[in-house]
Amino acid sequence: MQDYDNMMDEGTADIGMAGGRRQFLKCMAWAGAGTLWLMKSGVLQAQPLGEANTVKGATFSFVQISDSHIGFHKAPNPDVVGTLRRSLAMINAQKTRPAFLLHTGDLTHLSKPEEFDILNGLMQEARVERRFYVPGEHDVIGDNGAEFFSRFGEKQHAGGWYSFDQHGVHFVGLINVLNLKAGGLGSLGADQLAWLKNDLAGLSAETPVVVFAHMPLWPLYPQWGWGTDDSGEALSYLRRFGSVTVLNGHIHQIQQKVEGNITFYTARSTAYPQPAPGDGPGPGPLQSVTAEALHRYLGIRDVRHVRTGGALAVTEEVLS
Repeated sequence: MQDYDNMMDEGTADIGMAGGRRQFLKCMAWAGAGTLWLMKSGVLQAQPLGEANTVKGATFSFVQISDSHIGFHKAPNPDVVGTLRRSLAMINAQKTRPAFLLHTGDLTHLSKPEEFDILNGLMQEARVERRFYVPGEHDVIGDNGAEFFSRFGEKQHAGGWYSFDQHGVHFVGLINVLNLKAGGLGSLGADQLAWLKNDLAGLSAETPVVVFAHMPLWPLYPQWGWGTDDSGEALSYLRRFGSVTVLNGHIHQIQQKVEGNITFYTARSTAYPQPAPGDGPGPGPLQSVTAEALHRYLGIRDVRHVRTGGALAVTEEVLS
């Protein structure tokens, strides 16, 4: 993560393999404006959004968007409101309405009240039953997240983390952008880790689990702060489950990793791309992207759950 001065200047995928059943992960290339995830037998599976509505037996679907950075107005995207609105329109165009939408952080660019106002208004355009949020580091500037949590927090716990269940799948929203460690690495902290251990304790190992947070929960590129300092303890509580999916934002591009039964996905931004890990001096808006090519770097993720057959179906697509 860059420091706040740099933030001011720049304006700034895997699903678990369930034990005991044959499961697989399929991640398709982006080809439009969304990511579709399907769940079959508790495991996520990817497919192009345009094909998503042909999936048979889907019990529910949800959509992930990330890093909208409302308030950013420089190259390569001076119109982040417009690209977020196009992303939401893609969600609304689906034949089957998603049950809910996850926003995995950096709703705003500088945590200003007016930026949160704009974001909130835009998100009402999404025709979904529920909206769930976790903050990014850009959402906690100056007030340790007070503005974010007062508007978008679930308030299950004083620390902001929470969980919920949907059709037999357990979802966990974690906060890893407060009390950042050396180099900008994310941090969960002892209180949240203790809560997570307790939250998972009563679940059967056969329960599919989806965890979502802003910063990656694996050491994707620690030199740029692309990781979470104490994620190892969190992952130790998840290893007993047959199917674990971890969804993150922060790096504005698709990266994925499989670790045993745990699959990690990072998401594209709806605002602007960042360089590949280690490509250049550091993270920040990718200046080499032209206005004509920008849409190919932005997108959303859609997920569908099917009780039998194989895996959660996950689709990634760019803006058309």
